[in-house]
Amino acid sequence: MKIQYLGHSCFKLTESTGTTIITDPYGDIGYDLPENLTADAVTISHDHFDHNNAKAVGGKPLVINKDGFFELPGVEIEGVKSYHDTEEGKLRGDNVIFKFRMDGLDICHLGDIGEECSAELIEMLLPINVLLIPVGGNYTIDAEQAKEYVDRIMPDIVIPMHYKSRHSIIDVDKAQEFLDLFEDDDVDVCHKDVLEFSREDLEDSNTTVILMERTKQR
Repeated sequence: MKIQYLGHSCFKLTESTGTTIITDPYGDIGYDLPENLTADAVTISHDHFDHNNAKAVGGKPLVINKDGFFELPGVEIEGVKSYHDTEEGKLRGDNVIFKFRMDGLDICHLGDIGEECSAELIEMLLPINVLLIPVGGNYTIDAEQAKEYVDRIMPDIVIPMHYKSRHSIIDVDKAQEFLDLFEDDDVDVCHKDVLEFSREDLEDSNTTVILMERTKQR
């Protein structure tokens, strides 16, 4: 399966048969989504402008913005209800975590998770091969809280999202604070916006943090 980073919390996930999913497409955050973006489905973790721009995605995709089980050709999707804050949604509302089963891999997009890491939530999410996790704090968990999620989940691959990047106007921290919590040998600043993974690639691997880079800026 292929992961393309489009910036902020937005990724394009492509299964080997061609089924595509866009996660959390954003509005005006200082740069634009790629033009002519299409998908079979769009997942929306919560209804904030920097995550809910489904109308920017062509192809008449299925829009999924709630918890439950959904299926597309070759892809299984599970939405898990969570919270955008530490007070059960009283401050910022609910958040939907999405798990995708693609090409034998379990990919998890935590959305704007804000609640503390709990054994109950982790048990619902496991297993996870590739974890897409917010690290910028302020509106979500911060670097140290994200590290706790990683330590409890123990995924093969961790891809940070929702952090301060070039041109971004969102008031969050840079990813470096999160990266600094790991050993240098476990971090790959790859300067790429597309990665491909297979089940065989991740067998017997330690957790690796890969910082992807959105290459097209306006």
